[in-house]
Amino acid sequence: MEGAGPSLGERAVDGIEAHGPAVSARRRAAPGHAATRGGVPVMTWVATIAHRRAVDRVRSARACADREHADAVRDRVRPFDEVAEQVEVRQDSEQVRRCMRGLTELQRQAVTLAHYRGLTYREVAEVLRVPLPTVKTRMRDGLIRLRDCMGVTT
Repeated sequence: MEGAGPSLGERAVDGIEAHGPAVSARRRAAPGHAATRGGVPVMTWVATIAHRRAVDRVRSARACADREHADAVRDRVRPFDEVAEQVEVRQDSEQVRRCMRGLTELQRQAVTLAHYRGLTYREVAEVLRVPLPTVKTRMRDGLIRLRDCMGVTT
């Protein structure tokens, strides 16, 4: 039941948390103090101080518990199936290899040099000894064919 107020356990903890400030406020109004404090009866002043301290202490305890709960939720490890992940990676790799075999030799060379060896288009052009615009065209055409073969939609 949400909104029904604090549970019995919360009230017990809150009562324990509130006890310390009440004792502290009573000690401050020990004998020897005037019957009034700033025109307010001492017991009223003691009750107000005790109440404020108790509320502060309870709020602090709840905030701490909320932070710990949020940390626990955030740090929770989600279940992970390594076998399924490995199978998926193998299937994707096989599909890429199959699609790469569907490219022309010139497209396959350009894509392999750029994406598997990490060369720039200019470096690919130098390695293949072809003009830069030719490499760009081969790359564009090869990547379009790979996208279509892999079933990726744009």
